[in-house]
Amino acid sequence: MPLDKGFDTNFATPKTFGLFSLLMTRRILLLLLLLLMAGDIFGQDITPTPTPARRRGWLSRILHPFSPEVVPHYKDSRLRGLALDLQITPQTVKLSEVRQLGVKVTLANLSKRPVPLDFPTNQRIEIYLMDSAGDILAKWSDNHAIAEKPVTILINSQERVEYNETIATRELTPNKVFIAEVFFPQYPELRIRQKFLAVP
Repeated sequence: MPLDKGFDTNFATPKTFGLFSLLMTRRILLLLLLLLMAGDIFGQDITPTPTPARRRGWLSRILHPFSPEVVPHYKDSRLRGLALDLQITPQTVKLSEVRQLGVKVTLANLSKRPVPLDFPTNQRIEIYLMDSAGDILAKWSDNHAIAEKPVTILINSQERVEYNETIATRELTPNKVFIAEVFFPQYPELRIRQKFLAVP
């Protein structure tokens, strides 16, 4: 059976091969560029840091009308727009290794106006360690001196204040769930709690 050489005579010209090589090099360069960009995106070692939830936009409210509001509503109008975030480290407490529980509280102002907070003493926050029934096992203020020192803190719009403290874990028992509750004694509505597990 004779071979059809029509393809070779029509398409096997130096001009055609030059066109294919130009298209191929463009595609290869584009593919390499995409791989490099994807490597940069997926290769980054990002440690997750919880940030306070932001106020939902109008598009989010239209698309998800029944989802909960992210900014809590307080009875005290001076506190409107403030949001609390609590981090406990470590999340699972090994009592044989951990003597102090790290507590990080973030108070963010999500409103469009500055919020002043007045404090009569140098104590800003209080931390309670409680069992699952709600009984208080340890108080942060028991191990800290509190002095009369009036001060006003102004939290500007879209800014936040962080408090990093520790509390002793000597009252905890293994294999139980405990609650860490943080609140501002001057503003009892500013309160947040989180559960954690204690293991031997």
